[in-house]
Amino acid sequence: MKDFIATKAAARSLARLSDGERNAVLLDLADATEAQIPALLEANAADLARMDKADPRYDRLLLTEARLKDIAADLRKVASLPSPLGRVLKHSVLPNGLDLTRISVPFGVIGIIFEARPNVCFDCFALCFKAGSACILKGGSDAQDSCTAIAGLIHQVLQRHGLPGESALLLTSREDTDRLLKAHGLVDLIIPRGGSRLISYVRENSQVPVIETGAGVVHCYVDKAADMEKARAIVLNAKTRRVSVCNALDCLIIHRDRLADLPALMAPLKEKGVTVEEGEEAYGTEFLSLRMSVKVVDSLDEALEHIARFGSGHSESIVTEDPEAAARFLAEVDAACVYHNAPTSFTDGGQFGMGAEIGISTQKLHARGPMALEEITTYKWLIRGNGQTRQ
Repeated sequence: MKDFIATKAAARSLARLSDGERNAVLLDLADATEAQIPALLEANAADLARMDKADPRYDRLLLTEARLKDIAADLRKVASLPSPLGRVLKHSVLPNGLDLTRISVPFGVIGIIFEARPNVCFDCFALCFKAGSACILKGGSDAQDSCTAIAGLIHQVLQRHGLPGESALLLTSREDTDRLLKAHGLVDLIIPRGGSRLISYVRENSQVPVIETGAGVVHCYVDKAADMEKARAIVLNAKTRRVSVCNALDCLIIHRDRLADLPALMAPLKEKGVTVEEGEEAYGTEFLSLRMSVKVVDSLDEALEHIARFGSGHSESIVTEDPEAAARFLAEVDAACVYHNAPTSFTDGGQFGMGAEIGISTQKLHARGPMALEEITTYKWLIRGNGQTRQ
């Protein structure tokens, strides 16, 4: 546990930095990322060579020059955001004169366990660092070369600024995962980013508090009062903008009164290569590919029941021109992000104006939806007195 002890110590030093000092590191990392694009792509190519291009995770694993430039832009965006630390969340003075202030503070050490998504190294380090916390990164073996190269770049930048490399610790083995899950007292929070199997494993085995993120079984309900032009654009974007992400559409629900419109609704999807999986077993599946299911319902109530049964609490959408149906859907669907006449592809910290995100929380404790700077801080109470004693 020596490495975790060192990271815990590093977290204390990060908490002492000014926001300007943190921003300087992030801006330096953005420049270094652009300068090291060839080396990062070379490491990524080694990972890609071990994965079948038909694997739904291939696109998540893939780094390109454009994606790395976008990552650098995201780093600069995070640096430009207001600090989430030291915010006064509540203030009061008690009748006995005690002055109470609740302020936002760093978590300390945040562990992130993720699959074949090397960009997560950048996102999580940037957000944790900006929020004053150290991070422990455990990527999947599919992305090991990419993550090693990215962590090495982060360490170079930290060292240039006189900061300990343990501020961003990279773990590489399955045994490391189990050590992390048992690091009670050294790690303050663990966030798994990946499929349901990963999330279940972390939830069932962790001795450290967990916030679940990632798994998305996403629906779009086309109501009997839907505008079909809007519906076609929304469904197409939700499904095909990027099929391997957690906010991608998995199940189209359509009202029986609009069944005649289904061929026209599906036509642009078929042009993109989307296929429909039939049968009850397809419902509740997160496809992460050019596959989806379709459910025909007789009412809004039936659509709501289907989502309640098969949804994962991630993102759900309704397409309708009926304000009462929209209001019911927005009020009754139990998910982190609920949409009216817009695609679920907008569920993203960047799209919400939050900068990069550390994940999409699908639970209700502490944070829900995109987790950015504010969501990865906690708080403490400051009590100022003048010699008062309790009776």
